[in-house]
Amino acid sequence: MLQVKKFNNILSKLSHYPGQLKKQLFSAEHYGIVKYLIRWTVLVAPVAIAIGSMVALFLWLLTTAIHFRFTHTWLLYLLPLAGVLIYFIYKWAGKSAEKGNNLIMDEIHEPGAGVPARMGPIILITTVITHLFGGSAGREGTAVQIGGSIAALFSKWFKLNADDTRMLLTAGVAAGFGAVFGTPLTGAIFAIEVLTIGRIKYDALLPALIASLIGDITVAAWHVHHTAYHIAVVAPSTYFLSGYLPIDLLLIVKVIIASAAFGLTSYLFAIMVHEIKAVFSKIFSIKWLIPIFGGLIIIGLTFLIGKPDYLSLGVDAQYPGAVTIPSAFNAGGADTWSWLWKTIYTTLTLGTGFKGGEVTPLFYIGATLGNTLSGLLNAPVGLFAALGFVAVFAGATNTPLACTFMGIELFGGEYALLFAIACFTAYFFSANSGIYSSQRIAVPKILGGYFAGEHSLSDANKRRGHFYQKLSKYDPRIKKDKGTSGK
Repeated sequence: MLQVKKFNNILSKLSHYPGQLKKQLFSAEHYGIVKYLIRWTVLVAPVAIAIGSMVALFLWLLTTAIHFRFTHTWLLYLLPLAGVLIYFIYKWAGKSAEKGNNLIMDEIHEPGAGVPARMGPIILITTVITHLFGGSAGREGTAVQIGGSIAALFSKWFKLNADDTRMLLTAGVAAGFGAVFGTPLTGAIFAIEVLTIGRIKYDALLPALIASLIGDITVAAWHVHHTAYHIAVVAPSTYFLSGYLPIDLLLIVKVIIASAAFGLTSYLFAIMVHEIKAVFSKIFSIKWLIPIFGGLIIIGLTFLIGKPDYLSLGVDAQYPGAVTIPSAFNAGGADTWSWLWKTIYTTLTLGTGFKGGEVTPLFYIGATLGNTLSGLLNAPVGLFAALGFVAVFAGATNTPLACTFMGIELFGGEYALLFAIACFTAYFFSANSGIYSSQRIAVPKILGGYFAGEHSLSDANKRRGHFYQKLSKYDPRIKKDKGTSGK
């Protein structure tokens, strides 16, 4: 009875202060949150719809071009000429758009000259040309550049300030990425994680998530579909302690070993892309000769191997039994060195001036390497193909969190822990490297004087080169080749 009286007294006191209670429950901060949500939804929605529509058009054109080449194999012989055409398109109309994804990242970090509106249509056209004639490239870079250029255009129309422009550019990256792969959550996380290694700024997460979701819905509304992947069920193990632990310890050890290989492969890919560009730029003073030479090498390699499996995207099969990303999820669906051949083809394609993204080839490399390692480690084929699919991408882009979510979105949440182990292990084994030279380093994976302070990957690599050059003067074990510097 006493407790009831106390409760009634509390209610009577509260009834005298309805205004104060209302202020505590609904503060000015909450009204600001609602206002923020409405504002960014209104700003982002038209941008994401435009991006999703452009990405849908791009995916349709890309599929059409790839299948047209399947039935007209002679188009491969025109790849060198296609490279020259791409070179002059950028020389005459591209200008700053040549920097691609790195330009967008630079503008998000430090707004400057801006992202040109012509970046989107130019990269769309040149990527389709690359795939039409057999170049080995992807589609993520194209979608991100479409997203960034459209976001920059809308930012000018909306007359946004520098901070809001940065947010809208980040949302544009998320919309492009989420729309091209059908992974809206991954798109949002990728857009905020890829900018800086070791630091994530969550202030743009909400606009990025809204944009990525709307972009993905828009692509679906245009009836453009994404490739579906499937992992076969992994049978429960009968290893020691398996009946007492919720995880298979031996399987985790195998995943860690494989993921170290995935990370080293990411490192190899990133180094090869940058080095091929640098070497060919030094060799050829006439720059339009670079894509000619690159195209001729790809044609020669295709004759040497005797099959066209490593050309173009690597998703659809040109003939029954071809090695593709979906085939890598089955036993015997990839050759032992498929991952290495795709690495060579793609780094040559991108390093000699052809256009497109890196991500889908990275999926191919990871899935086929996972297929090979599953045989060596006596592990489930489909699972290890999926782990390689996301982990090689994680190492090359330094986005382990986004790639963990990608594994969940594409393959389901049953193996979420293994996706996380694979992505974070590959992330560390790829060292301080990456395919985006404008990516900043806030917290380096490994310590070193050349990583002190926040620098881009490009700046850090230059500093690392100077560091070893100086060290070689004092340590006879480090020899510098004649005529080289920064090696």
